[in-house]
Amino acid sequence: MSHGHGHGHGHGGGGSAAGAHRWRLQLTFGLVATFFVVELVVGLTSQSLALISDAGHMAADVVALGAALVATRIATRTDTTGRRTFGSYRAEVFASGLAVLLMLGVSVYICIEAIGRIGGEPEVASGPMLLVGALGLVINLISIVLLRAGADESLNIKGAYLEVLADTLGSVGVIAAAILVRSTGQVWWDTVVALAIAMFVAVRAVMLGREVLAVLGQHAPAGMHPDEAEEALSQIPGVVEVHDLHVWTLTSGMNVATAHLVTADASPGEPSTDSATILSAATAVMRERFGIEHATLQVEPAGSSACAQTSW
Repeated sequence: MSHGHGHGHGHGGGGSAAGAHRWRLQLTFGLVATFFVVELVVGLTSQSLALISDAGHMAADVVALGAALVATRIATRTDTTGRRTFGSYRAEVFASGLAVLLMLGVSVYICIEAIGRIGGEPEVASGPMLLVGALGLVINLISIVLLRAGADESLNIKGAYLEVLADTLGSVGVIAAAILVRSTGQVWWDTVVALAIAMFVAVRAVMLGREVLAVLGQHAPAGMHPDEAEEALSQIPGVVEVHDLHVWTLTSGMNVATAHLVTADASPGEPSTDSATILSAATAVMRERFGIEHATLQVEPAGSSACAQTSW
């Protein structure tokens, strides 16, 4: 039997998609953290639930962005134990999971606060609301531009991007609430907008959470079906069967696969295909057709009992 594997990254380097965009996270973190302090102070002094809700989401952003930065640093850290054979890249996925929990927590908090205001008539200062909402919109638009380039490549960056996107709509909501409160004199507009922000954040959190669970559950990468990979490998000359095929995502931008390729003896008068040639062809198929640069493949002759000896 022969074994082969293709590598597209090193376990101690910065090969993850999030690592390549770390500077975007750093700059966004600085902008959001600074604005969070401003928005929280103004929200408390103006008694605006919409502003406080947006500040709460900003707080979630600060923690999530900080966790994302820590995760990208951990992911590129050299393993000194020798036990983390895949490195620490999964730290980025856990950071995305933390972002999901924070977003859901903020949504629940705002809903509870909104219910508590039923029947009350708090005085809401619409002027500071409008000013801070406009400033927040500018900060969020800058952050969106910074993070958009990496959102399609990294689940970690995507989590931060979705939070900032939700914040942008939150800023728009704060501006709308300030205008409505000022023009109508009805402070309940502030509560309505706060609830709308909370619902939107919750929906985005659930969507991101599904992606996080798919990675942690070792599902096949998005857009790829294992049957397609099995069919492609079985068409390689010399391969008569493919089994024990597994494909999963280690972290964003790092898909992994393993498979056993069964070969048959060549017919009389026909040249046999050697294992090295099969491994080379199979590695190329996984890399070029399915974007999997780390594929561990085993070539075994028909009738081998190696797989039959496994207990699961």
